[in-house]
Amino acid sequence: MRKRYLIEVTDKNQASVFCPPSLLKDHTIKRIAFGGQSIEANIIPHPEKRERVVFGKSIKEALHFPDYRVPLHLFIENQTLFIGPLIGIFTAGFTPFPLRPIGDRSLFFAKLLSVKKTVGALPFVFGEQHIDWENGLIKAYFYHDNGWEITEVPFPNVIYDRLPNRKTERSHVLQKVRERLQKDYLIPWYNPGFFNKLDVYERLVEDSTVSDYLPETFPFTSFSNIEALLSKYGHIYMKPFNGSLGLGVHQILYDKHEDFYFCRYRDHEDINRLRKFSSLESLFKTVFGNKRLDQMLVQQGIHLLKLDQRAVDFRVHTNKDDQGNWKVTAIAAKVAGPGSVTTHMKSGGVIKTPEEIFPLQDSENYSARLSEAALLLSEALEKQMEGIIGEIGFDLGIDREGKVWLFEANSKPGRSIFTHPELKEFELMTRKLSISFAIFLTEQSIYNPEEIFK
Repeated sequence: MRKRYLIEVTDKNQASVFCPPSLLKDHTIKRIAFGGQSIEANIIPHPEKRERVVFGKSIKEALHFPDYRVPLHLFIENQTLFIGPLIGIFTAGFTPFPLRPIGDRSLFFAKLLSVKKTVGALPFVFGEQHIDWENGLIKAYFYHDNGWEITEVPFPNVIYDRLPNRKTERSHVLQKVRERLQKDYLIPWYNPGFFNKLDVYERLVEDSTVSDYLPETFPFTSFSNIEALLSKYGHIYMKPFNGSLGLGVHQILYDKHEDFYFCRYRDHEDINRLRKFSSLESLFKTVFGNKRLDQMLVQQGIHLLKLDQRAVDFRVHTNKDDQGNWKVTAIAAKVAGPGSVTTHMKSGGVIKTPEEIFPLQDSENYSARLSEAALLLSEALEKQMEGIIGEIGFDLGIDREGKVWLFEANSKPGRSIFTHPELKEFELMTRKLSISFAIFLTEQSIYNPEEIFK
């Protein structure tokens, strides 16, 4: 574990920076940096040999350093002492209300920022409207002492992308902001972009380490393709390429004895439906109407493990830690609501721990298989997708034979599983690693920038 140091700002207007003597044994330091701000300074050993960095008001103001008494990490390179990391969390949807500056997501961000002392970093939230390009400063939203504060800080060492949805992400203005901060200012940007289901499948199916986890999947082209899959598997799923929260998912089943088709889905009134049709054509005409089928994918049906005749799948979170290694941070079972095509809570789904619904030996076995799959899939996605990925939420299933299947990978996973009281500690772990991964990226950008910007 890296060592962290308290940064102390004194009322004295001293020109020197006192530094832990141990850091000055092997280094000559002539500058001090915080985020994107760097100034020349007289850096000398602390006279009392204390393991902290001490400077006065003038240096605090020159660095735009917010004195929140958080132990931070120190990095030394090119005769510069870097204090940090300063982590910008980029999002949209700000409001004029001081108690809820990011609307309904204010509580999520407050909890995310509250890990700063345990992680040893200074995270803040900002949007494109808060950037002062001319002076290289940002009006940053910090959460401190149970309240929101706006403080001007330099550009951050690293940026964590938490844009709320695909529509916002497609904004030309926000895309330009990201491009400029990455290319002109060389700021590592992690977790960019929402995954497209078909894109993920097509990239992973070529990777022999994980292709066995993938159900047969292809874009909708014709009824004959669906007929072929139905005769092979008995049921299939149709999903939007860019769907989320289970919206737009349809299960189509074929009863070969009765020669009837069934469609299970959630309608626009949020009611779970199961309808019967004599032909595939009449099913599509009635259920899909004028919907764009060229934006849908078709996926083989899997006979999942069940609890009380209700399908069970799993949400598995993985995060990169402060060493840049993938970790499984949470596993939850999701039990489908009565008559629901998905296990989402909005459709009546229920969150359980694996231990609640399976005997201990089975739950340990299933958790081990899910963890192995999630780590292999995380590494494969990291290789195959553009950008720096720091967290993934996987929707995985286990069939009656015990085989693991990947249904979906989410680059900005939801947090609904953490409403379960026994998953609170894992919720904290996902927050801590979401921020501590930025420590690793900061270190890499200082010592090995070619690894980050290759």
